[in-house]
Amino acid sequence: MKRKAEDSHGAKPVPFWAMGLLKTMKDPKYILNSDNQITIIKDMYPKARHHFLVLPNTDIGSLKTLTKDHVPLLQHMIKFGQNYVEEHHQSVAFKFGYHAEASMFRLHLHIISEDMDSLALKTKKHWNSFTTEFFLNPQQIITDLRENGQVQLPTKEKCKEYMDMPLKCHKCELKPKNMPELKRHLLTHLV
Repeated sequence: MKRKAEDSHGAKPVPFWAMGLLKTMKDPKYILNSDNQITIIKDMYPKARHHFLVLPNTDIGSLKTLTKDHVPLLQHMIKFGQNYVEEHHQSVAFKFGYHAEASMFRLHLHIISEDMDSLALKTKKHWNSFTTEFFLNPQQIITDLRENGQVQLPTKEKCKEYMDMPLKCHKCELKPKNMPELKRHLLTHLV
């Protein structure tokens, strides 16, 4: 039987592995920067050469629990992340986003380099979670909150559709047969 923990909002039980970000954001070897509102950490299983997570220090479980009151915090998360990559990785192109269905508990904004070159990038699900509309624009999240009072998330069916999409290079039109072919191809974009 798998051990599970209740999240702080009384929702369905959360597997203990899904609570890993809470531990990592307190581990000095993973912390990159922080202030009184947020912490930036290295992703333990980076899906690109540079992959960071920006997490609020307060207990916000997911995109579903956000309200208009969170807009200043979300803006700060983006700006703090932008400042970090501009200071430490000026020559690297990054994209920022949230997964439509996060697998880890605690809201977290991904900052990931566009090379997508990593040993931890192993499956079509990994790839599609960053290269399809499953990867939500953080500015759109803020717009949704301002205009609707909540985030407009894709349905479970739509999320499954994104995850099941055929592999496609994010830099060109190549549609590889499998992940090994895609990963070999990605190297051609790095030279």
